[in-house]
Amino acid sequence: MAWLLVVVAGFLETGFAVCLKLSHGFTRLWPTIAFAAFALGSFGLLTLALRKLDVGPAYAVWTGIGAAGTAIYGMVFLGDVVSTLKIVSITLVIAGVIGLQLSGSAH
Repeated sequence: MAWLLVVVAGFLETGFAVCLKLSHGFTRLWPTIAFAAFALGSFGLLTLALRKLDVGPAYAVWTGIGAAGTAIYGMVFLGDVVSTLKIVSITLVIAGVIGLQLSGSAH
């Protein structure tokens, strides 16, 4: 259950990063409110998960999902540049997160 919380928190991190961009420096109300809600949810779920999990692998999974998800979202929906190097780099981030998770202690 704790890992599910980390995964959901990672997706919420993607949401708060995207909303941060869409808020245009907190000058747009609804993206700013969405940013705050996603951030609160993400940090809250991560906090709950860390009661049961080691901080290193859990944080790596959380940030990895957030980083990869945000990059993918930007390329698909926000017109960010798509390149082979970017896709390979996202794949390496995901592989690193999986490796850290697999190397962590079992709880």
